[in-house]
Amino acid sequence: MNRSRRSTTLSLGLALALGLTGFALPGAANAQTVSLRIGSVVPKNSLYHRQLLELGEAWRAAQGGDTRFTVFTDGSQGGEAELSRRMRIGQLQGALISVVGLREIEPSIAALQSLPLLFRSWEEVDHVREKMRPAMEKRFADKGFVVIGWGDAGWVRFFSKEPALRPADYKGRKFFAWGSEPEQQAIMKSLGYTPVPLETGDILPAMQTGMISVLPSTPYFALASQVYGTASHMLEINWAPIVGALVVTKKAWDTMSPAGQQALRTAGEQVGQRMRAQARKEVDEAVAAMEKRGLQVHRPNAEQLREWNELAASLYPRIRGTMVPAETFDEVFTHLKAYRSARGQ
Repeated sequence: MNRSRRSTTLSLGLALALGLTGFALPGAANAQTVSLRIGSVVPKNSLYHRQLLELGEAWRAAQGGDTRFTVFTDGSQGGEAELSRRMRIGQLQGALISVVGLREIEPSIAALQSLPLLFRSWEEVDHVREKMRPAMEKRFADKGFVVIGWGDAGWVRFFSKEPALRPADYKGRKFFAWGSEPEQQAIMKSLGYTPVPLETGDILPAMQTGMISVLPSTPYFALASQVYGTASHMLEINWAPIVGALVVTKKAWDTMSPAGQQALRTAGEQVGQRMRAQARKEVDEAVAAMEKRGLQVHRPNAEQLREWNELAASLYPRIRGTMVPAETFDEVFTHLKAYRSARGQ
């Protein structure tokens, strides 16, 4: 199944890019011109956009000298896979993006977002992420990226033009799918679903024209993008969390002054915490706001939930070793089992 925006609010909710340019000499960062360019698929003036602007002000004050901080929103710099590519070639030097873009750098990160109906609460997501965080950050460092902070953007729900409650109800329908996730598309097709690869900026017109009829998305993104006006039915299941991280390239990091580096780390951690807290709070608020404007929320009963859980369980063997590296897949289940056992679950 799609991890769309799953991305959605970080894209689907979370995706921000930091770019650094300038002519630096070692030890002379304060005297140079340093520019941070930020690209994002999140909506302008969204909580993610505002938080990044705050981070930019903190960084500029600490970095000193002739510093510049620019944010590009609404996918104007491309989708998440494109943002990762732009970092590699130096057009952007950092990003706050969801797993959809992060897995282009380090595939093991997919374990936090690509396992449907595995996590039962945000506490479980936080526990597993923190357990895996040191090793995960080292993997990014080995590939030339510094992780500044972690965030998330809410649970993925299914928004559709027609009501649907069971997995079978979605068969034959056209799903939004990230073009950078061919493994997921193959699984969807084998189950009788129809993935349509698109970028975030294409979602609303594609839904309006009938190119797609189902959008896996966080409620926040559905509200911000106004897609719920056409996809006016939402299935209330927490399919998967949208997880993301703010990363900068090692090259960009080394160009900053020590004060700038410390300010970016501190602000990045604080921004990640605020994003997580606010995004989780806004899941229910966004749904309530859309309901007032005509969204119909469908809550599956026990039998229908059982069908969804059976579908998710059947997907895990296919995800292990393809969408998620086997070693990381197993690690997630180990941490989750220990967490639940300690709580008598």
